[in-house]
Amino acid sequence: MNRFVIALLSGVAGLALVSGAQAADLIIDEPAAGVVEVASGNWDGLYVGAFVGGLGGTFGEVGDTDEWDVSGWLAGVNLGANFTVADGIVLGVVGDVAWTNAENQDNAPFSVDWTASLRGRLGFDAGSFLPYLTAGLAVAGGEIADANETHVGWTVGAGVEFAVADNISVDLLYRYSDYGNAEYFPGDEFSLTSHAVTVGLNFKF
Repeated sequence: MNRFVIALLSGVAGLALVSGAQAADLIIDEPAAGVVEVASGNWDGLYVGAFVGGLGGTFGEVGDTDEWDVSGWLAGVNLGANFTVADGIVLGVVGDVAWTNAENQDNAPFSVDWTASLRGRLGFDAGSFLPYLTAGLAVAGGEIADANETHVGWTVGAGVEFAVADNISVDLLYRYSDYGNAEYFPGDEFSLTSHAVTVGLNFKF
């Protein structure tokens, strides 16, 4: 993984500790002495958000053993919904679209112009925070020498969401995406995979 993605992961970890402490002060009431209590975060409902992060990955010509790095930043928006289906279990669905400047100019003029996904989420309601797993459809737009194509594949990841107010939360997410192959020139396909780390702000309504 590229160095800037590793650095971003370190920053995300620090932000998670700070956000978790703030969320605990804001959301969880102090239980009576001798009583263990896990407060519900009330995660149900629709939400909209925005996020920024870093993307690092590889692309290569199908059938060729050579692969090249691609890296850059991304910024996007998301829309989702959560549903509590059992004590502590929260299911959700979320869609997102992002602009990115990820590219490789050293070996080939390849760039990723945008990414999008439609994913399910499985989370655990821990009161002021919601750790979760996510997986689903992933799409990306790539460009090689003025040839534009769309990659369609899959993505998996894990994240944690911290409540910082009644209807505002901070969302920290890591995802691996395999965007599959796309034919940029007749008989010439290219593959694309990526790691992405993002931090976002969600507003529930």
